[in-house]
Amino acid sequence: MMKVKICGITNHEDAQKAMYYGAYAAGFIFHKKSPRYVSPSKARKLIEALPPFIVPVGVFVDLKEKAVRDICQFTRIRTVQFHGEETPLYCKRFTDYKIIKAFRVNDMFDPVGVRKYKVDAYLFDTYQENVIGGTGKTFNWEVLKGHKFEKPVILSGGLTAENVADAIGSVNPYAVDVSSGVEKTPGIKDPRKIREFMKAALI
Repeated sequence: MMKVKICGITNHEDAQKAMYYGAYAAGFIFHKKSPRYVSPSKARKLIEALPPFIVPVGVFVDLKEKAVRDICQFTRIRTVQFHGEETPLYCKRFTDYKIIKAFRVNDMFDPVGVRKYKVDAYLFDTYQENVIGGTGKTFNWEVLKGHKFEKPVILSGGLTAENVADAIGSVNPYAVDVSSGVEKTPGIKDPRKIREFMKAALI
């Protein structure tokens, strides 16, 4: 069964709806420039209310190591997603966490550099200049075809209930990641869209 991470969780209602409809993981964004930013104190309360077996994921963008560790310790997050320009050496320092490294993909994307990262999973998102995630746009999935990655692949970028089945069929990822595709407005989820996305992804 396909695993689904719903990212950009900012409130209790959205967290509970995501889990009710079968999400495997919930993403909490600690990048202050994001419209889906959530404070560590609020994230901690949301994480404490999650049901068992749901994985909370902290999303960080080019943050200093100590700041990442402080937030993770406070919120009890054990899986982190680095969504910026973090280097392989930077990621390597977090051996006590599960690490997802995100890569923004366009038609010029070179997957060779991905293999330099010794992390637990790779996430592929859409490249858009000056926008870090949550673009609502897909990338050309054909770019990833024919490439073998040593780690599980998480597919992101503009996924919706209407295109997620095609995306899964094209890339055959380990998991999919959705944020804007299940929202009313940035940071506020739509229960109907969550339900329809989960139904389409889990077929």
